Amino acid sequence: MNIQLTPLAKERLNTSLGVRPGYVKLFYDTEGCGCDGITVLLIINEPDSGDIKVEAGLIPLLINPQQEIYYEEFMRLDADPNYPSFKLSSNSMVYSTNVKIRDIR
Repeated sequence: MNIQLTPLAKERLNTSLGVRPGYVKLFYDTEGCGCDGITVLLIINEPDSGDIKVEAGLIPLLINPQQEIYYEEFMRLDADPNYPSFKLSSNSMVYSTNVKIRDIR
């Protein structure tokens, strides 16, 4: 899997990671979401067992291989300049225009 990050998305992710060690995890959250889930970006201390690396430049981005089925092989992540959220898209669809980042370290 490969996610192309815009300059603003890189800046926001680096700011969210800060100086503390951590990883960004692309996560399809279905807990409390009814019949469909939402995409979130989690900041975690360590990779969970089985997590795999997503190609995203210098940002340490991970995904659980069981959740890869929800996403395409090549995607883009952009940040909204006027709101603290991200847009995840591919050539064929927009996954979400309101992807939140949650630090659970």
